[in-house]
Amino acid sequence: MAAVADRVARALTPVVAAEGFDLEAVEVQPAGRRRLIRVLVDREGGVTLDNIASLTSILSVELDATDAMGEQPYVLEVSSPGVGRSLTLPRHWRRNITRLVRLKTTDGHEIVGRIVASDDEAVTLEPAGGRPGDQPEGLTETKTLAFAQISEAHVEVEFRRSAAPGDDASAGEGER
Repeated sequence: MAAVADRVARALTPVVAAEGFDLEAVEVQPAGRRRLIRVLVDREGGVTLDNIASLTSILSVELDATDAMGEQPYVLEVSSPGVGRSLTLPRHWRRNITRLVRLKTTDGHEIVGRIVASDDEAVTLEPAGGRPGDQPEGLTETKTLAFAQISEAHVEVEFRRSAAPGDDASAGEGER
């Protein structure tokens, strides 16, 4: 299935980019007599349901016009990666500025902090606030980490987040 997913990704990447999105992942798995093609896209400012509907139509036409799936029938599912995805690329970090993250460093430490800045090489975190002892590694001051120092990172869901100045993400993760 990995070879099929690679073929589909190669076919769809230019189309997704032309529509202003980043292709985050393509998964292909058996679904009875068909195959399920799951395409994950993202972009600056987020993805709306209208974006997904439009992109699904465009990608379906493109897949039908190519031989990426051969004669195999398929079901196409287009979605955004969601809050649970790993932060692995600089653009993932930039798109989550002001969000709370939990990460593990390459030396085994766990840190929870709020992203305040990010570039192509590093991320800057500030203490998340909350009660003393909430921080697994006691992040007490702003800290910059090179991406090479981070082995794993995920956005933490916040249900009762107070708004930061200029932050429109305070409504909660469900409105992304």
